[in-house]
Amino acid sequence: MQRHRFHAPPGTLSAETIDLDAAESHHLARVLRLRAGDVVFAFDGEGREWECEVAASHHRSSRLAIRRQLEDTVESALDLTLAQALTRGDRFDLIVQKATELGVTRIIPVSSEHAETRKSVDRTEPRLERWQRISLEALKQCGRRRLVTITGPVPFPALCQELSGAPAVIFSERGGRPFPTTTTPTTRPTTTPTTRPNRGLTLVVGPEGGWSEAELSLASTHGLIPVHLGPRILRTETAAIAAVTIAQFLCGDLSPS
Repeated sequence: MQRHRFHAPPGTLSAETIDLDAAESHHLARVLRLRAGDVVFAFDGEGREWECEVAASHHRSSRLAIRRQLEDTVESALDLTLAQALTRGDRFDLIVQKATELGVTRIIPVSSEHAETRKSVDRTEPRLERWQRISLEALKQCGRRRLVTITGPVPFPALCQELSGAPAVIFSERGGRPFPTTTTPTTRPTTTPTTRPNRGLTLVVGPEGGWSEAELSLASTHGLIPVHLGPRILRTETAAIAAVTIAQFLCGDLSPS
């Protein structure tokens, strides 16, 4: 049976009830046409989720009665950041959606020499709002409980400075070691639903035009490890999805062990 899930920030709940905002209330009452007594779920975006019963259904303000808090773990043990070069069209939308489903904790849009940056930067605020909406919908669909942080676009040199000395790999079609052989965290710590994973790794994925030689040199200077995803040239959205999947398999929550 499909779970109907709603985002309820911490300030909207008391010990026994949750008050949904106008957008979530509209979705509950007008789109899903749920009524008093229906069973739904609400998560706070910080790791907690509750099974609830609709107490009052109205398109502007709906109230949920809390039945119980869920205690299972759904977030990955890997604190994974995807630093993704800006793309043309709606490819970045797809990257945001799939990266959210696969468990990333942060997405950093990156402006680079070969990326379509001018128009993208001009439309930063509306695009950022859209990415956040896409991520929230993906979060609801896949069962996660912690919001994904999506930053504004960061210039590549500033990203390298931020990642200097941190566990980070940069994907390149020219050189580098195979990604699965790269040194990554291997021990999975135990986490609770309300605590953040405590291991970090950043994946830096380039634009359709690839990284420039100057950018690869700068990345090397700051300690980013160059890696590749095999002999074939992948689209940037394919590379992002593949890289996140491999990282989660190696040291996240997709591993069979």
